[in-house]
Amino acid sequence: MFRTLAIAATTATLAVPAFADGHAASGDAAEGEKAFRQCISCHVVQNEAGDTLAGRNAKTGPNLYGIAGGQFGMVEGFRYSDINQLAASMEDLVITEEVFVAYAQDPTAYLREVTGDKGRSKMTYKVRKEEDAVNLYAYLVSLQADGGS
Repeated sequence: MFRTLAIAATTATLAVPAFADGHAASGDAAEGEKAFRQCISCHVVQNEAGDTLAGRNAKTGPNLYGIAGGQFGMVEGFRYSDINQLAASMEDLVITEEVFVAYAQDPTAYLREVTGDKGRSKMTYKVRKEEDAVNLYAYLVSLQADGGS
């Protein structure tokens, strides 16, 4: 019985793509890649080496490389809204799947909730379906895992 449980636990762990620092993604990265087409007019995913992993050379929104497990306002030189800067100052606010999904579905409402401020996010687009937001997070995690070199 114990051996069966151990094998089941190991299999379940392998089924969820794990990120190096413990951030896991429960979504489908391939579906997230499709959903990312909605994001490319504003965002790019470009690793530290300057390789573009997704999107185009969009500059309206910040580079999304490293967002999974990162913090708000982490892209140097990008001009964030005041409320986003406030969220960035909250050192314990890490962008997990749960945080990403809530933010992507309503950026201003999420930032208002966590900061208590009445400001507005510059990101006006809202991901309509929770499943799409979960899949987008999985896609971004996969790019970090594959494109970090």
